[in-house]
Amino acid sequence: MASKKRIVFKVGTSSLTGAGGGLSSGKLRGIVRQLAVLHAAGHELVLVSSGAVAAGFAALGFERRPKRIADKQAAAAVGQSLLMEEYTAAFLPEGIAAAQILLTRGDFADPRRYRNALQAFDVLLARRAVPVINENDAVTVDELKVGDNDTLSAQVAAMLRADLLVLLTDVDGLYTANPRTDPQARRIARVGQIGADLLAAADGAGSANGTGGMRTKIKAAAIATHAGVPVYICSSQKPDALWQAAFAQDDGTLFAAQQTMKTQKQWLAFYAPSRGRLRIDAGAEHALAHEGGSLLASGILAVDGQFAAGDVLTVYNAEGTRILGKGRAKTGSGRLKTLAASPKPRGVAVHRDDWIGITPELELFLQDI
Repeated sequence: MASKKRIVFKVGTSSLTGAGGGLSSGKLRGIVRQLAVLHAAGHELVLVSSGAVAAGFAALGFERRPKRIADKQAAAAVGQSLLMEEYTAAFLPEGIAAAQILLTRGDFADPRRYRNALQAFDVLLARRAVPVINENDAVTVDELKVGDNDTLSAQVAAMLRADLLVLLTDVDGLYTANPRTDPQARRIARVGQIGADLLAAADGAGSANGTGGMRTKIKAAAIATHAGVPVYICSSQKPDALWQAAFAQDDGTLFAAQQTMKTQKQWLAFYAPSRGRLRIDAGAEHALAHEGGSLLASGILAVDGQFAAGDVLTVYNAEGTRILGKGRAKTGSGRLKTLAASPKPRGVAVHRDDWIGITPELELFLQDI
């Protein structure tokens, strides 16, 4: 038997809807049947599911998926309950409890809410439930942007230290060009390092009913892999697509995990809101990047913003053109400005234990978070 895994599956709108754009009960139940097989084998499963707007717009009398934000919010408000009804009805005959969790960016940015969410996930998975997660689209305007659930699934996978994130869509992986329009396009089986060049190979939105395209999936893969979670992008159309994604991985694109971050480091890198900015000199930059040192007041060139001790800061190079990392301030902005301006500045501005370096490659993919 395959070793037991903690797997996060993200299912896009195109994998849940029919030709008319409404929710397809047949597609949804097909996905649940595959999840049930994995569940019975002992795996811990989390499902990030799009489809609330698609499930709700027809009930409100819209002929097609709406474009206006207010219309999307209204459709999501109706559709989320319909979507969960479908999941509950599909999971119950399999003896599995489906748990609805609606998240927003604030649930990741606030450390207390982040810990509470993680604890709730731990209980649900220990009790063998399957959390079904979506954005809280009815009230969160900022989260209705392109790729919201791709990013959300990566954040959840990183939070849970998942063994694998699977992004199910209507194409079988990442191609060198758009396979719908370029007959010479070839599928990329494995990606070791994710860089800006990959974005050039990505197309726009994947379908008329969805909100995400391959570009957003690459960004999600960058977040997850930098937190130590491998990512597999594949088509949801095959009858055994989920099992193949979890174990065979010969029909999609696998993004290799880059490193493993501690939970606190993940929070600093991906979610923590920044209250201030520092620019530092080349010596301080070298100490942070190569010597494992803390950021000392003597290396600070400029302090911007009003912040208190314990707030998160973003640290830039001397020119202010590149993010070097994020960390917690050891002292407030007023005191730090005084220290940095003194003839012989002393003291620690950001301790190494409260610091996470951000590479130029990762910075590119954090722009939409």
